[in-house]
Amino acid sequence: MAIKFYCDEHVHPAIANALQKRGIDILTAQAAQMLGVPDQDHLRFAGSQKRVIFTQDTDFLRLHKTGIAHQGIIYTHQSTSIREIIQGLILIFQVVAEEEMENRVEYI
Repeated sequence: MAIKFYCDEHVHPAIANALQKRGIDILTAQAAQMLGVPDQDHLRFAGSQKRVIFTQDTDFLRLHKTGIAHQGIIYTHQSTSIREIIQGLILIFQVVAEEEMENRVEYI
């Protein structure tokens, strides 16, 4: 199955807009009314929705290292351009299956 994305609250809205215009299923923390919740709750919510979380927050990498189960994490540094992020997410969407992302971290 195709990956569905979930963006934490610090991701620029232009990223979600660009993916939605390409028909990619992406949900933002704002749309899910998840603003201000702890990172573990974002991971749980994304998992309950079968969504891979996209973030620029290194706290999610620390959570991954603790062994907490998740649907998948895609991380990129804050200095990565919006264009590079969009291209990276589209590439992951095209070549990685949903089940391959479980408990996995991908970097852009």
